[in-house]
Amino acid sequence: MYGAGNDGLPPIRLYDYQPSRGGYHAEEFLKGFSGYLTCDGFGGCNKLKDVIRCGCLAHMRRYWHDALPGESKKTPDKTPAEIGFDYCSQLFELEKEYVDLDAETRKTKRLETEPPIWKAYWSWLETVNPVGGSRLAKAVTYAKNRNPYMENYLLDGRCSISNNIAENIARPYAVGRKNFLFHDTVKGAQASSYSLAETAKLNNLNIYAYLKTVLLYMPDYKDEPEGIEELMPWSEMIQQRCRIKSKS
Repeated sequence: MYGAGNDGLPPIRLYDYQPSRGGYHAEEFLKGFSGYLTCDGFGGCNKLKDVIRCGCLAHMRRYWHDALPGESKKTPDKTPAEIGFDYCSQLFELEKEYVDLDAETRKTKRLETEPPIWKAYWSWLETVNPVGGSRLAKAVTYAKNRNPYMENYLLDGRCSISNNIAENIARPYAVGRKNFLFHDTVKGAQASSYSLAETAKLNNLNIYAYLKTVLLYMPDYKDEPEGIEELMPWSEMIQQRCRIKSKS
């Protein structure tokens, strides 16, 4: 799953089904792309060139969450898992304050408040000595392995601190695919209109009206592929024909 970031441009969501998790799939899909890529710890993304990789704080916090003690094991003093979880939560709380800012202002605010938290977090992490094989050990190892990527989002205000965009667009497909009768083959999944539907939804379009319009006009662009821009969810023609009318 691929999603455009918080860059002020029309939102895009793309699903790319592949029969394996080979890193060459991402390499092929993103060929020619240069810029920032926010993703989880998937090793296949290490193959990408001309890309500044940004880590995902949501995945890191999830590891700390999984290591939290149960109610019966709560102690007066915070456990390492609770401390690690709290560091991540502090950063997320700050990000909530900056979500509506423009990219440059967001970058400025982040640089004023977030680097000290990261510095304290990495210093504290070096003091944690978990038992091998424990959930805490997995959280510590995951965090240390992501250290080179986690603060790269600070370089550009358009970047996100997590890849929750991808997580959120994965959920409806994962829930609904049991009912997608034509998705039991590779060709069926690749022929899915899910990318169109989800992108249309984010651009405030009636999905049925949009897909109907695309199928109706697509043949007209067979010999004029450059005109396909008129069928993009954000084009003036599509917005006029398919936009969901606001209720007054």
